[in-house]
Order: sequence, then C-alpha cells, then structure tokens
Amino acid sequence: MRALITGGAGFIGSHLAEKLLSSGNTVDVIDDLSTGNIRNIKSCANRNDFRFINGSVLDERLMHMLVDRNDTVFHLAAAVGVDLIVKQPVRTIETNIKGTEVVLEIARKFSRPVLLASSSEVYGKSEKVPFREEDDCLLGSTSFSRWSYACSKAIDEFLGLAYYRQFHLPVLIMRFFNTVGERQTGQYGMVIPRFVRAALRNEPIQVYGDGKQTRCFGYVKDVVEGMIALAQCDSAYGEVYNIGATEEISIEELARRIKNMTGSRSEIRYIPYDQAYSQAFDDLRRRVPSLEKIQNRVGYKPTRTLDETLEIIIHHMRNEL
Repeated sequence: MRALITGGAGFIGSHLAEKLLSSGNTVDVIDDLSTGNIRNIKSCANRNDFRFINGSVLDERLMHMLVDRNDTVFHLAAAVGVDLIVKQPVRTIETNIKGTEVVLEIARKFSRPVLLASSSEVYGKSEKVPFREEDDCLLGSTSFSRWSYACSKAIDEFLGLAYYRQFHLPVLIMRFFNTVGERQTGQYGMVIPRFVRAALRNEPIQVYGDGKQTRCFGYVKDVVEGMIALAQCDSAYGEVYNIGATEEISIEELARRIKNMTGSRSEIRYIPYDQAYSQAFDDLRRRVPSLEKIQNRVGYKPTRTLDETLEIIIHHMRNEL
C-alpha cells in the first residue's frame, strides 16, 4: 500500500504511519502542524519509504500531486479537542468541511479509496446506548458551539457517502470513540492526558461538571489495527464503522483511578462547565459504542483493558516529564 495520511503528524495519524511503515507500506504525511507536532513522527523521519509534507489539505495543487502518487487516502486532518472546538468554532467548521470536500473531489479524479475520520460526537445527545451506526443523531442547539463540530463531522459523513453512491468512489467512515495513548496531548481538552499530567505534578485534577458523565476509551494501537483492516477489506466501503472500546467509566472514577495509579497527592476538583469553557456548555451523559459491525466485518476487537492503557500512558508521560 502507498498511503497518504492527512493530519498524519497528529496523535492518531502518527501511530497509523508507524504501523503502516512497520508492515512494509510506503507513507506520505501532510500536516500543517496547527495541532499536530513534528515530534510525533520523528521515528519515521529518516526512512526512505516515508515523506512528510508541511502543508494544508486546502492546497488543491499540492493535494493533486499527493493523491496521484498514493493508492489509499486516510483523511484524518480536522480540528480536534473540545477546547479548540468551543474557542474556535469558525476554524472547526471550515477545516472539517472544506478539507473533506477537497480530499473527496481529488480522490474521485484519481479513483483513490478514502477512509474518512469521523467522531462519536455525531450521535449527539442520543440516549440510546450502545450507539449503533444506523441510529438517529440528535444534535444540540446551535446556541452551543460544541455542536458545530458534531454537525461538521456529520456533513463530512454525508459527503463521503454521497461520493460513494453517486460517483462510486470507495469511501468508508470511521467513527472514533475517545481514542487515547502515547503522544496524545491535553492541550485541546483531552481528558486522560490532562488528568495524568496533573496527577504526576501533584496539581489539582480538574473534573468538569459533576463527573458522572461516562466514556469509553480505545487504545490507539488497537484503533489503528482496525483502520488498516478496514482499508484492506473491499466489502467494507460505503459503510460507517464505530471504532473504540466498550469498557465504560465515569469521569470522576477515571480521575480517582489515575490518582491512585500514579500515587499522586493531587486534589480532585470539580469545575462547572461555564468556568471551564467561559460559556454555557452542553454535554453528553453517556457515550458507549456498539462494535458489532466492525467485529463482524474485519474481526476488530480491543486487546487492552482501560487499566493497561492507563499504565502505558502514565509510563510514557512520566518519562516525558
């Protein structure tokens, strides 16, 4: 496989690049480094089968060249993180929708398969747990800028599936559920690296809201295995797939567990949403995926428990600090 990864210097993209290279594939990464980091791909840098391009997916001339020289596109470039989404909603909408339009149109010209990254956010405020790919989406009010991200990713999905149906372009949608692991930063609001960093520094661990909201965290190397399996499965295209894990935990229990695992003296402090984000905030109480579809299609199954994943992250971040 000759793979192009947009946003490939980001957290998930860099792990995907490493796995593809270790399996004998050739990889091009394009990233404007707005949220990605060149350090994420330092292990790939000196390889003859890897190339990094500092650029934007909105640069159509550059994207023509890159799509032409590769046979598969993993489109991961997007605005990420709740903090960024709330504080920069215009950037969120433009980056997600315009970028996907460019990628799909150029991929159509060269008949290149596209694996399009989406998010569990598209399920919105649905309370039908576990979330299945065919379930209805229930988005919140446009008064809350956090829903601009969910809406933009839903439009990306509509676009991708429209290109599949109208132009027969091989496209599939990957809905990520809280992917975590080494190299993820808490800079944009990701909860586990934020908690771990605070715990290791014996600083207050800040839980937003009442902490009763629950999430499921998928280890990035498991998620990447699922992505590659989907890319290699011809019958997978034209469909939407949840990718993640199903072990559910409340955010306050997550804080307690990380505090205990790190031996931290940190205080667990509860912060109202309007203080955390400087505006009213609409949150989801539960977010649990059904993985039945991807398991049946490519045999995907998470291999790490949450505690094993946390141990990996804590060890990595402790070495960094």
